[in-house]
Amino acid sequence: MARNTFHRSRYQRYTGGPDPLAPPVDLAEALAEIGDDVMAGASPQSALRELLRRGTQNMRGLDKLREEVNRRRQELLNRRNLDGTFAEIRELLDRAVLEERKQLARDLDDDARFAEMQIGNLPASTAQAVEELAEYDWRSPAARADYDKIEDLLGRELLEQRFAGIKQTLEGATDEDRQRVSEMLSDLNALLDAHNRGEDTSAQFDEFMDKHGDFFGDNPRNTEELIDSLAQRSAAAQQFYNSLTDAQRAELDALADRAFGSPDLMAKLAQMDSSLRQARPGLDWDGGREFTGDQPMGFGDGAAALRDLSELDQLSEQLSQQYAGAQMDDIDLDALARQLGEQAAVDARTLAELERALSEEGFFDRSADGQLRLSPKAMRQLGQSIFRDIAEQLSGRSGNRQTRRLGLLGEPSGGTREWEFGDTDPWDVTRTVSNAVLRTVSESAEPSLAAAAVARDGVRIDVRDVEIAETESRTQAAVVLLVDTSFSMEMEGRWTPMKRTAIALNHLISTRFRTDELHLIAFGRYARAIDIAELTGLQPRMEQGTNLHHALLLAQRHLRRFPNAQPVVLVVTDGEPTAHLDPSGEPFFFYPPHPQTIALTVRELDHVARIGAQVTFFRLGDDPGLAHFMDQIARRIGGRVVAPDIDGLGAAVVGDYLRARRGQRR
Repeated sequence: MARNTFHRSRYQRYTGGPDPLAPPVDLAEALAEIGDDVMAGASPQSALRELLRRGTQNMRGLDKLREEVNRRRQELLNRRNLDGTFAEIRELLDRAVLEERKQLARDLDDDARFAEMQIGNLPASTAQAVEELAEYDWRSPAARADYDKIEDLLGRELLEQRFAGIKQTLEGATDEDRQRVSEMLSDLNALLDAHNRGEDTSAQFDEFMDKHGDFFGDNPRNTEELIDSLAQRSAAAQQFYNSLTDAQRAELDALADRAFGSPDLMAKLAQMDSSLRQARPGLDWDGGREFTGDQPMGFGDGAAALRDLSELDQLSEQLSQQYAGAQMDDIDLDALARQLGEQAAVDARTLAELERALSEEGFFDRSADGQLRLSPKAMRQLGQSIFRDIAEQLSGRSGNRQTRRLGLLGEPSGGTREWEFGDTDPWDVTRTVSNAVLRTVSESAEPSLAAAAVARDGVRIDVRDVEIAETESRTQAAVVLLVDTSFSMEMEGRWTPMKRTAIALNHLISTRFRTDELHLIAFGRYARAIDIAELTGLQPRMEQGTNLHHALLLAQRHLRRFPNAQPVVLVVTDGEPTAHLDPSGEPFFFYPPHPQTIALTVRELDHVARIGAQVTFFRLGDDPGLAHFMDQIARRIGGRVVAPDIDGLGAAVVGDYLRARRGQRR
């Protein structure tokens, strides 16, 4: 009987870089956020930069990443200190002296008593004590071993500052190992000197790596790469020295010559540092940091921490994007992953891809004056997003409901589509029944008998079978949207909702009612026709005056161009008419409203009503003067007044247009 075998699988977070199953960059969400900033008065360029700084709901932005970089940098400074090697050397010295004292106490000769005196009068300075004991004849083998460890530790720590991983490699090093290090440093200095004179060759580099390549785990491919790697570590070693206190520097200067029991190592390292500084003068050789924490670091770890701090400083600058010519590609993703983890690099990479995609997909172009602006493609995408929100308000339902009608109560277009919840258009009966028959046959267990079963029992229609007959509008409308751009709209928080309303109406007409003609007019102290892209980026100005008179004159000019179309006038404003055009064509402003301004505005409203326009006022705010004026005018010309709250402005305007389109005005 065969044994059952079970395969066990374990699932965990993917750590091999960007998640291959992650959704693509959400350009629609990004564009919607950029559009909000542009409508609030920001330029497209600054809106894009703000999005990258802010990030999105599921992705950290540059500001958050920079904040984490700065926090890590501060933690390194506040938690660590540079006492590690000094403390370790002192511990070895104290242990060696203690072992020697024990041995001397057991010895009864006069030399032992003299040695006790010498041991008992060692200087308080660790460096001086180490130096004084350099020629001491140790009696205790354990004490001698601990003292030798001091010289070995110094050598390994000084090398670790400049060569990664060498501290562990040389632990317990023999004289032969130390000789190999000395030969490597001599050959390296010869290579660096030749490079600085411009005389090095590829053959010289290859010969050096063949002989000493095991000291360089990063496998540099040429002398330049070798210098890049060594110079950064050498500069960090110098920063480490600069970061020490005066007392610590004095100790290190005195101790350094005892590294591996000879000043030879320090001399060769000093020569190497000088050559590297000459080759890479742009590195921070003179900087230093103040470490104030209680976690000690050795020489090697301290230099590594300073390299981290230098890398964190560079990342902070790259993430700030505040310098001239800054680009997202400047961010060192490998360094970001080292310092903050792989996910931080993924977020930064995604931000860069987002910026690149927005540009490559054509969401930005330049105006005639060279300014960056949202392209027509971006405006369509933005309009679709805004209109979707407004459609949800109109439907009274939440959720992502698409509005796909080509027309309302019009002629069939010949096209059909699947029925969706909330559709009121007529069914295409032929397609619906055909779908039901085909589905019944395909789902039958015996397809050969399905036809007979259908003939006998009939067909049951499922909601999945229903198709809707699309229609096209029979009539054309000439629509004029007049939007108040006086400064009060900005002061009262109505500026962006006004723009969102215009964008939504423009999207609806340009995609669903293409035979209609929409004309946008902005009016403040004076009025002017404006396209949707310009209105989207229009910035508020300190402009007093509500020149509805001038706006109505421009509206009539548009309406007369389409004598066979249904005229529709929609007025969005938060103030009474306070300006008009005088006979010279100059705007006249007076507050409170001048009688002549009121009279001229009413006259133009009468003209608009006379040509059969359906006029709706959308009154924003609670100004009693405005409410009285609009109520009087509405009764006079048979118009309507709607007083929506600011969040419902878009739904109110779009809904009123649709009612006018259906001819259902009351």
